[in-house]
Parts: sequence; C-alpha cells; structure tokens
Amino acid sequence: MSAITIRQSARDAYQDVYTPEVVAALEALAPLDARRGELMRERIARRTERAQNKQHIDFLDEDATIDGTDITVADARAGRFEGAVIPDDLRRQWIQGTGPATKPRASTASGLRNVAYAMLSGADGWMFDGEDAVGQVDTMSLDNQRNLHLMITKDQQFLDVAEQVAGEMNEWAKGFHGHEIIEDWREQLDFTTRIYRIRGLHLDDRHVQHADGSGFSATIADLVPYVVNNHKHLIEQGRSVVLYLPKLQTAAEAAHLGSLLDALEDHLGLDRGTILGYVLVEQIEECFQLMEIRAALGKHFVGYNTGRWDYINSVSDAYYWDPEFINPNIDAVTMTYGYMRNYEDRVRRAVNTPDANGNFALWQGGMEPNIPVGSDAAVDAAMKKATAGGAREQAEGASGKWVAHWKMVHVMRPVWEKVGEDNQLGRDFEPLTYTQADADGLRLLEEAPRTIRGARDLISVGLQYGNAFGQGFQAAALKPADFFGDDDVLYLMEDAATGEIRLSVLWEWVHKGARLTDGDEETGAAAGDVFTAELFERLLAEEYDKLLAADGKDVHEDSKTTTLPIAREIVHQYVLAEIKAPWYIDLLNINLNTTDLEVATERIRAYLDAFSADGTRITHNLDFDAS
Repeated sequence: MSAITIRQSARDAYQDVYTPEVVAALEALAPLDARRGELMRERIARRTERAQNKQHIDFLDEDATIDGTDITVADARAGRFEGAVIPDDLRRQWIQGTGPATKPRASTASGLRNVAYAMLSGADGWMFDGEDAVGQVDTMSLDNQRNLHLMITKDQQFLDVAEQVAGEMNEWAKGFHGHEIIEDWREQLDFTTRIYRIRGLHLDDRHVQHADGSGFSATIADLVPYVVNNHKHLIEQGRSVVLYLPKLQTAAEAAHLGSLLDALEDHLGLDRGTILGYVLVEQIEECFQLMEIRAALGKHFVGYNTGRWDYINSVSDAYYWDPEFINPNIDAVTMTYGYMRNYEDRVRRAVNTPDANGNFALWQGGMEPNIPVGSDAAVDAAMKKATAGGAREQAEGASGKWVAHWKMVHVMRPVWEKVGEDNQLGRDFEPLTYTQADADGLRLLEEAPRTIRGARDLISVGLQYGNAFGQGFQAAALKPADFFGDDDVLYLMEDAATGEIRLSVLWEWVHKGARLTDGDEETGAAAGDVFTAELFERLLAEEYDKLLAADGKDVHEDSKTTTLPIAREIVHQYVLAEIKAPWYIDLLNINLNTTDLEVATERIRAYLDAFSADGTRITHNLDFDAS
C-alpha cells in the first residue's frame, strides 16, 4: 500500500513534476515525517512550559548530546565536527536575489518571466523561493517547480522568454543607470548560481498527504521534486545543488533535516554532502544553538543568513508571556537595534569558527526590500540608505547580501565590488561565549518610539499582506494606506514574514498594555496612554475602510468582497485572542482558495480553539480532495 496520497488532479496536470522517480523518493522519505511531528509537538511544549514557568530561553548543557546525532554540545561549539568545503560557485555571492519562479494562476510563459528576470539580473545567486514568497493558491508551488526545471534544462520555452525579457530589462536600465546591463543574454543566463528555498518543517503540503489523511511535510514535498528532477542537470553543468533551509529552531530539528538530506542522497546514490544548504537564522532559539546546528547538518551546511522580519517575529513570539518585553514601532527595530545587533554578532562569530578540517562557513546578510520605483528624490534617498546598509553589513563581516527585486542588484553590487574580495571566510572575530550576559543580549530592548502612526503601519500592512496572500501573491509590494498615491514613499517588497511580525507586535501591544511614547491629535491619544483593545479595533476599522476606498493599483477590486474581509477577520481574531497563536501563516493557509467569510470565520475560530485547548495547530489542507 502506498504511504502517501497525491491529489489526482495535480498528479495528472504535473506529470513533469510528479515523475515516477519523484513519487518513489516521496514514498521513501515519507516514514521519516513522523519525527517532524514529534519535533513540532516539542516546539509547542517548550513554548508553553516557558510561558508557564516564566522561563527565558537558555543555552544547551555543554555535556549534552545533540538529539539525532552522536555529537556533544561541547564538541559542536569547539568545531570538532566535519562541515562542508565551500564549492566554487558559492565562494562569491556578493548579491543574492530572492523571489518565486512563477506568478499566481499564471501561464507557463508568463510565470517564466520571473525566472528570466532573476537569471539575467546579474545577481551572483538567486534564491527561488518555495516558502515565504511563493503563493500556495491552486498549484502555484508546482508551477514553481516546473519553471525551475525548464530553466535548469534550458528548455526552448524558457529561452524564448529570456530573450524577450533581456530587451525589456536593458530598456529600463538605460533610463535608470544610463546604460544596458545585459551584453549577451545567453551568456548572462549562465552567471547566476541556482538556489532553492524549501518550505519549513512547520508547514504541511497542499497536494500530498499521508495515506491515513494526515498532513505531509511541505519540506519533503519541496525537497524531493527539486533535487530528484534537477540534480543530474546541475551536476553536469558543474553546478552545486544548493538549498536554503528556513525556520529551524533547534539543533535537533537541524539533525532531522540532515537525516532527510542524507536519506535522499542515499536513495539517489549521491555522495554525502552533495546537497548543500544555507540556514536562515529566523528564530531566536537558533541563536542559542548556532554551532550545534552547524554540527548537526555537517557536510550539508555552507552558511547562515541573517534576515530581519522573521527573526523579530520569533523574538516577539518567544517572549509573548513576558509583560516587560514590548517591541517599539517596527521601523525602529533595525539590524543595529538591541537584540538584533547581538543576534547578528553571534552569527558572524559562529560562521568564522573553524570545523575539524579548518573550514569556515559563509554569512549572507539580510534583505534589502526597497524597489527603485517612485519620485526621483525618494528613490535617490532610498538607494543611498540601501547602499549604506549594505556597506555596514560588509564591514561587519558579511560575504554578501539579499535583495528582493532584480532592479536592486546593480544598485547593491558595487558595495562589494569596491572591496573586491570574494568572501570574508575566516575573518577574525572573538570566539562565541555562552554566558548570562550573552543570553540577556538576545532579548535586549532599547528606547524607541511606540506611536499611533506605528500602529497604523502594523495594521494596514498586516491587512494588505493577508489580502495579497489570499489572492496568491505571497510576495507583494506594500506600504501603509495613508501613503497610497504618494511617490515620495516607496513600496517595499514584502513576504509572509511581514505579516507574521506585524500581528505579533499588535498582539504584544494589546495584551501587555503597551504605552504610547507620543500623542496623536487624530485619535486624541496622549503620550503614556495604554494601547487598548478598543483603540486597536478603532484603528482596524479605519485602516480597513481606507483599503476599501483604495483604487485597483493598491487593492484589487475583486478582493474587497472576497479575500480582504477574510484578512480583516484573521487580523481581528488573532490580535484579540487571549492565547497568542505561534504562526499567522497557519490561519492564512487554512483559508487559501476560500472566499466565503462565514466559512473562513469558522475555520479561524476552530484553529484558535484547538490551539488554546491543547496546543494543536490545524495545518493540513482542509480542502484536500484525493480525486
């Protein structure tokens, strides 16, 4: 009997993705998914126990053995493990672009434009996103896989699209940079390293489930088709098989992920360490176990990436029980702010700790979300700020940076070109320490504004993101509604993390009695006033009305009676719920392809009730139809 069920309609329409080899590998890895279930239950148990005992996250006991390995914590910290040797195509990754390989409900030709922009951008690497930036509506995750395979195999469909896109990109570049950016489009297609971000362990797939009807790992559902369908082509082209590994929280989870990579390599007859991975440090608990995670992944591990939104969300969520931990306005929490500064410092020290063979790891800096579209003055100011941020990260030790749009590649790349070094492997930093002061630094708050304007930003962008997600745009250009039509305020490219953090901070402000630092004439709020549930509900109604009144450029007209009301209901219930849900994305996922507000409201309530009762997260596809 088969261990899994794949929706028949998806299997029929995507025979190029669900090949017999892919199905066989999915079957082979399916039994390992039981461990994921254990790990996710342990996550919630740790979260609950810390809240009940008012207990902060701490470092592991150095005498302990990392779950799923035979490596001790002390050995991991000392580098007594064998890691990866950085391959040639990852040694210089000054600029990595990020984004999906398709668009919502797009034809193959239309979706391939995303891939062409990426491959022609001049980025050293491109992380094609299967997680935070690719929508999960309909079969979009499978379109993502299909388009990547067409690109990697240089299918004529892709080449035809690339030739057209190259001309369009050069026309834009002549106006913005004063010169073309692509000399030979065919040659340019070979420049960029292909990288794929699989979905995290906390997510279930929408098209595959276990034979008993339970949810199936989205991690495995992404990993298997990408590697099975593409590894031979990549290796024949002299390229590495590289992944981004998101949302890990512990070394035990890293060990499980490592076991999946090992099992797939064994199934395909590949040498150990053929599949390589960057780990995104998006969860605060990771920062307490950086060397342990490196050791658990061993030969698969090539580097860390320091994001912003996800990490802020994880800190907010980890200390949801602590009445003293209240974030300021989101724009104040930059990479140089309190706990973020300490987080970045630990990552750079971890990658520059040598393993048993003297090998170091890479550090890829965080995301630049700006898009150079707006008034001349606004674009100029934003680009100066962006390049200054990149220069700061380079000076701190990063070997490169992320950008969220292809138009930013040639803006940011000169920061690293001026330095000229391929990377900063092995730069000398103080060794990591594991003291109480280190732990305290990872939750360090500093004085910063907390205002009504900041609350409107949180609410407006949180609403817009939920709406965009429901429409299939898991990556979207957003800004607060008060700035619609104002070209002096640029849109920022946002993905799932932006929704997560905004709802987490709103929950924090409401349930911990956050006090405003400034008055607000419009609402009558004064400095020192508490941000109450009533004030939140007033602002939510006002910001929602602004979106209803917005034109189609910022809010799709058809969404105003379909997905936008559902987004509002999710924001409303999440923020006011007494028990904080750990993942906003859960509520979005269970309402994908749903436009009935009554049905959505029932699902939201069922999720929150289940989680409040015993920590159960409803994560499987509620609309799964095997036929």
